[in-house]
Amino acid sequence: MNADLTKENKAYWLKRAAGYSEVNKEELLGVQRNNWTSFLTEEIGAAFPDRAPSDIRIIDIGAGPGFISIILAEAGYQVTAFDFAETMLEEAKENAGELAKEIQFVQGDAMALPFDEDSFDVVISRNLTWNLPSPDKAYQEWIRALKPQGLMLVFDANWYRYLVDEDKKAAYDADRQHVAEEGYGDYNIGDNFDKMEVIAGAMPLTDKLRPQWDLEFLTGLDAGQISIKENVGQYLYSQKELVNYKSTPLFMVKVIKG
Repeated sequence: MNADLTKENKAYWLKRAAGYSEVNKEELLGVQRNNWTSFLTEEIGAAFPDRAPSDIRIIDIGAGPGFISIILAEAGYQVTAFDFAETMLEEAKENAGELAKEIQFVQGDAMALPFDEDSFDVVISRNLTWNLPSPDKAYQEWIRALKPQGLMLVFDANWYRYLVDEDKKAAYDADRQHVAEEGYGDYNIGDNFDKMEVIAGAMPLTDKLRPQWDLEFLTGLDAGQISIKENVGQYLYSQKELVNYKSTPLFMVKVIKG
């Protein structure tokens, strides 16, 4: 991925902040708030059964407008919201309201974290790895910044695989029709959506089958105890999201660092 496309990618997300923030606000007002809070606190509690949330340091990488950071701060954890787009962090601060003073907001590169090794008990990332020029470097950095026996939870999907897979394209088109028939708003239609298709087409993970790629890479990295949960969106999504993303189910990669 060349430097010009990297700049175009960042420019896209800088401009997308306000629109993406509306999606986060919808999540905060919907079933997703409780769904994600329950799911994440259960996973974190299982990893650290004898520790209070206030003693657990979490980094939300690719925090965007703040949904994950906000719900985890509400649950009492020490949270760092990390994103490469300043506009995303501005939206996150606004969405957090009074809770913003409890969250550390840091702008930076997910593939070169500005933190010492063994800095965090938990690393969480949602819908980011697909959009990284070097996801291998990102995973290496995230494991580096994670404390021994720390927990990493990465949520993602085979976003934009329809660009390289005819069967996925047919299923994706069927999703768009179903969304319209059900009268839901379509998350895959918006300003400059064609620009992201061009960018996604150049990303290294677009033509990879996931989470198989993640499992193989992290295993080769000897990252620790690795497990995969397929179609985790069934526990987390609203009905609107389930319809929108039927052909692109959310998965979770879980690592307990050795």
